[in-house]
Amino acid sequence: MPSPRTVAVTVGTACIVVGLILFLTMWSPLLLAGFFLCVFGAVILVYVFCQVIKSDQLTVPGHFLLHPRTGTRYTPHQAMAIQRRLDRIRRAAEEEQPQVSTVCPPPALPQHPSQQSLPRTPPPWEMEPPPSYETVMKGSQGPGQSL
Repeated sequence: MPSPRTVAVTVGTACIVVGLILFLTMWSPLLLAGFFLCVFGAVILVYVFCQVIKSDQLTVPGHFLLHPRTGTRYTPHQAMAIQRRLDRIRRAAEEEQPQVSTVCPPPALPQHPSQQSLPRTPPPWEMEPPPSYETVMKGSQGPGQSL
């Protein structure tokens, strides 16, 4: 069974051919019909072309990050160049790794009181319940106001 794109290209081409024949050989009423048939076929072909360009999935070996999520993709040449560069960096890092000695982390410096972290918030089941609506409303009203 042919793909929908193939069918659409065939129908678009057929519309253009039939429309041109009607446009070039017939008189007034069919002349207009032939013109609109040509335009319809051209619209179908442009639509199919846009769909093919939009859904063209290039399979390039390499990491998934080489294909940005924005819809734009690297060309195969760019993706291969990036992949080779990442491989060179990875190999260089692996070669350097045994030569690097383990260094102890520096001792922790005493923190200034303003830099200390705030006490953590207790879990909800350890917190006291909020005041009732009436208590809040009574506290927010002035002495001369009443409900």
